[in-house]
Amino acid sequence: MTESVSTIGLIAGGKQFPVLVARGVKARGHRLVVAGFTGHTNMDVAPLADVFKELKLGKLNQLIGFLKSENVDKVIMAGTIEKPKVMDIRHLDMRAIKLVLGRKDKGDSALLGIIAREFEKEGMPVVPAHEYMPDLLSPEGVMTRREPDEREWSDLKFGWRIAKELGRMDVGQCVVVREGIVAAVEALEGTDETLRRGSRYGGPGCVVVKVFKPGQQKEVDLPSLGLDTLRLMAEGKATCLGVEAGKSLFFDREAAVEFADKAGIAVVGLTPDSFLKTS
Repeated sequence: MTESVSTIGLIAGGKQFPVLVARGVKARGHRLVVAGFTGHTNMDVAPLADVFKELKLGKLNQLIGFLKSENVDKVIMAGTIEKPKVMDIRHLDMRAIKLVLGRKDKGDSALLGIIAREFEKEGMPVVPAHEYMPDLLSPEGVMTRREPDEREWSDLKFGWRIAKELGRMDVGQCVVVREGIVAAVEALEGTDETLRRGSRYGGPGCVVVKVFKPGQQKEVDLPSLGLDTLRLMAEGKATCLGVEAGKSLFFDREAAVEFADKAGIAVVGLTPDSFLKTS
């Protein structure tokens, strides 16, 4: 059965994700309308769009108006945005201010969720970006030549439990642990700074765990990692990475796994069942 042609609105942030999504959307024959943000968006996405418009960050009413004027059917959010700037009230229009100040819960997932509902109210539901790039989802199981050793499996299990509990409170997606001690927890600074801090405090042999938050909306904010993640781990002498399988985006996976093999880092796609054999 042939997929019907739609007009897809892509809200594009930084790095390679919006470009990959744009290519996936166009490969399926859809019309692509892209909204970018000054100083945040990877502008390599612009030539791929049927319509592109650069906006200022935080102007939610203008963003929705632009997408509606182009008769967008569905919205995709893809790419990084600096979170501190998103939260700076000086960048927000009145519609965005009302949404932010009207919520007690200011966590990432909660805020993205209420923004997604604003698009849905306007007849433009937000859909998962990976629908157009399914190969980006992390597979289950050990991806590297080296499997985690007994101590690393123990830290993976511990880190998984801590990360899921923190996720329930909408704190972050990533933790760095070593021998049952938490070295760093992700907050507003993002994964890269968490890895640097965790490796500094935990020392050589740290284990990194990144998970999908309980209650998180897969349409707007899946955990992500890639070659840069492994490079930072190698710099900090971390030795093992566990990422939730099927619910995390793994960019440049082939190159990242090759790098991990050379660096002696074990990489594994985790599910709750992954720990049964190690219990």
